[in-house]
Amino acid sequence: MNRRNLLSLAAVAAAIASLPSLAAAPLPQVEVYKNSECGCCGAWVEHMKAAGFPVKVHETPDTSAIRKRYGIPDSFGSCHTGVVAGYALEGHVPAEEVKRLLAKKPAAAGLSVPGMPVGSPGMEMGSRKDPFQVLLIDKAGRSSVFASYPKT
Repeated sequence: MNRRNLLSLAAVAAAIASLPSLAAAPLPQVEVYKNSECGCCGAWVEHMKAAGFPVKVHETPDTSAIRKRYGIPDSFGSCHTGVVAGYALEGHVPAEEVKRLLAKKPAAAGLSVPGMPVGSPGMEMGSRKDPFQVLLIDKAGRSSVFASYPKT
């Protein structure tokens, strides 16, 4: 290797070393409003933490006021409400879908998994996994399917 090539290689190495880290940006905090006596809510919180989300839990006997504040109709309600980056997360929404929501940034109120489907995050019961849908709730309170489980 001649001197010119060595100097060029050193310059490239120095430039690479000076680049900012390409690590992914940290995920935003999820604020979770849940009843203190609900165990499945705690399991969903652990699912979100395991996926890399920082989570702050607020105990409340009734989450309907939070749902209403974020534009989620009670018909899409569940046992807990999360809030992340201005979106509501109602029920047992998989962290993977929350990440996809944050990446796509649709004009929407948030996501909902109505009811408490067995096999959704926090509602695991052995190997049983009932099919369920993750609904995207628009700002007028209408829903469309954002994802279906099991994934095909």
